[in-house]
Amino acid sequence: MRYSGVRDPAAEPGKASLAEWREGFAHRDRFLGAGRELDRCITTHLFGIVLSHSGSTFLQMALAKCRATWNLRSEGQFALGYCGPVAGRGRLAGVRGVWASRQCWRDALADPAAYDWPRTRRAWYFQAFARDPGASVFFTKSPRHLLVVQQLARHFPNPKFLFMVRNPYAVCEGICRGLVRRGLARADGALDEAAARHVVACFRYQRRNAGAYRDHGLLIRYESMCAEPEKVASQIQALVPELDDLDLRRRLPVKGRYHEMLTDMNTRQIARLEPARIAAFNRVFRPHRQLLAHFGYALLDDDSHGGIAAAASDA
Repeated sequence: MRYSGVRDPAAEPGKASLAEWREGFAHRDRFLGAGRELDRCITTHLFGIVLSHSGSTFLQMALAKCRATWNLRSEGQFALGYCGPVAGRGRLAGVRGVWASRQCWRDALADPAAYDWPRTRRAWYFQAFARDPGASVFFTKSPRHLLVVQQLARHFPNPKFLFMVRNPYAVCEGICRGLVRRGLARADGALDEAAARHVVACFRYQRRNAGAYRDHGLLIRYESMCAEPEKVASQIQALVPELDDLDLRRRLPVKGRYHEMLTDMNTRQIARLEPARIAAFNRVFRPHRQLLAHFGYALLDDDSHGGIAAAASDA
């Protein structure tokens, strides 16, 4: 068993600094879980089972504004006392933002023996915050937890799940840009293909998760959340009625970089892709076109300009 210890979200690609997270989660009327018997008041555990770069941070910030939620400042695996696999160590040496791109990494992250969920739950409760001390819904999200949904369902009472996906080209662009910007990878075809393998593996798990827990979960497309925030909020409220004040049409800070309304960034991100990069992604995507189509996404042409074909990929 490995314990993560104190983790700064900035230590992982694509994560904001602790100061930025604190600013975004600030509440004048915040109550802390430390010293409270949250086992008695929390009746629902809501998990964001998400792809990275899928808009889940905006959703996390919106849920933190709800009266009924207990929340964490960061993703669950970065919390002090989280008892689970640690990226960069042992079997996960070399893991960066493409942890699903190799079977050996997926196996290490999915190994039940690597987790102590009761101890993690106590650590999460201790660090949780809420606007109302009587809040009854605990929420956390993590991309890596899409590999362990069955474990979460087994160890947490009344589990509910928000399964998030996004246009695979936009996800790959975000992953690669983040890794290159931080000096953790070189911008080349190998990185593009690794990112695409990562996304395909995540889509495969997400399809299985959403099917297995359809009565306890909701599949959310990033594009739908951006285009119809009121509708998606209503769907989440149908799953978790306690979230009656959830508002997705509001200006929120995200990762210390944005403070704006929910905006679909697909066209902007896909427009950055040159034909050679689209072709690299497609070498991985093409055999899995039916998997992408399951979530409503189509392949781009290898020689297309990303910005021209972006709308077609969201059809």
